[in-house]
Amino acid sequence: MNQNAHEPASLPVPAADALGASAELAAQIRGAIAAAGGWLPFDRYMELALYTPGLGYYSGGARKFGRRADDGSDFVTAPELSPLFARTLARALAQALDASGTRRLMEFGAGTGRLAAGLLAAFEALGTPLDSYMIVDLSGELRERQRETIEALGGPLASRVRWLDALPERFEGVVIGNEVLDAMPIQLYARTGGVWQARGVGVDATGSLHFEARALGSPSVSLSNEDAALLAQLDAEIDPDIRYVAEVHPAGAAFIRTVCTMLARGAAFFIDYGFPRREYYHPQRTEGTLMCHYRHRAHGDPFLYPGLQDITAHVEFTRIAEAGLETGADLLGYTSQARFLMNAGMTDVLAEIDPADAAHFLPAANAVQKLLSEAEMGELFKVIAFSRGIDGTLDAFARGDRTHTL
Repeated sequence: MNQNAHEPASLPVPAADALGASAELAAQIRGAIAAAGGWLPFDRYMELALYTPGLGYYSGGARKFGRRADDGSDFVTAPELSPLFARTLARALAQALDASGTRRLMEFGAGTGRLAAGLLAAFEALGTPLDSYMIVDLSGELRERQRETIEALGGPLASRVRWLDALPERFEGVVIGNEVLDAMPIQLYARTGGVWQARGVGVDATGSLHFEARALGSPSVSLSNEDAALLAQLDAEIDPDIRYVAEVHPAGAAFIRTVCTMLARGAAFFIDYGFPRREYYHPQRTEGTLMCHYRHRAHGDPFLYPGLQDITAHVEFTRIAEAGLETGADLLGYTSQARFLMNAGMTDVLAEIDPADAAHFLPAANAVQKLLSEAEMGELFKVIAFSRGIDGTLDAFARGDRTHTL
């Protein structure tokens, strides 16, 4: 195999042991492709690259979350950026707990545990202590980091946390998922010369993984009625002579249906980057949104260093909303991260820090600016929430709600 077939010169080269693990995962993926007849749909490749036990990006030992490339991380999330994110988010979640008469919280994809630790402490400060805090995370390595972070809180708070290996059939409380949906496998369809094909993964003559298309009528291609209708709509709206890549999110939609079916009473909040359908499938977004992250650098090659880099796509929030509504859950709200955090009182939380204390106030203010700015995370990131048993809305969605755009 040509080990350097996908190696951009601008990216750091992983350590030898990491390269060895990546090569092992690539060999397993090639085996899966061979067993499937020489081709895998892209969502299956993405699943293997991210979640193969012990070797996938989220199930292996890569650091992932952090502030800088030199700490071995690949990207930063809002909880890592500032503790004020958790303190502000807690205000909105506490109101949902009160409105539903529940005292339990479940977090999906808890990262380093920093959000969990911040929320637990914030709930105590707000006078809304939790009965339990459940974490669902596929990564054993991340679970250990989460335990270390949470145990630093001390016994009483840490004792309320437990990790779930399976979801309960019924849950009453509040669910939170920050940057969970973007890491769920997507399917790809590419139109060239007016003809749609499924874009998947094959192996070339040198043994390298590469994109490979298959006709929609092929035995290995599964096209749902919903996706067929989407492609037909794109044909009607976008010049057929334009080469176009469309991403669809069946895994994310299935996840939302599972969570909203489980939710007997309470609310489920999901924070991620993305757009409603009309913006997502814009005629000018011809190559989709698929992106990879390695050492805080973004690039577009999903076959580089399998298992060592993150592979993501923006969320198509209309499909997410439809999936939740199909279960009978209510759509509690949908808005930008900036509007959600401002409605929840982020500027008030920042004001609790003395501006005269420049060593603390200035870094906090800079982080808040990144969380709220349209040029940073404030507009690209959205918050969508579903509920059962909550009358009316919450303060966090009271102004600037965008459900009409879905």
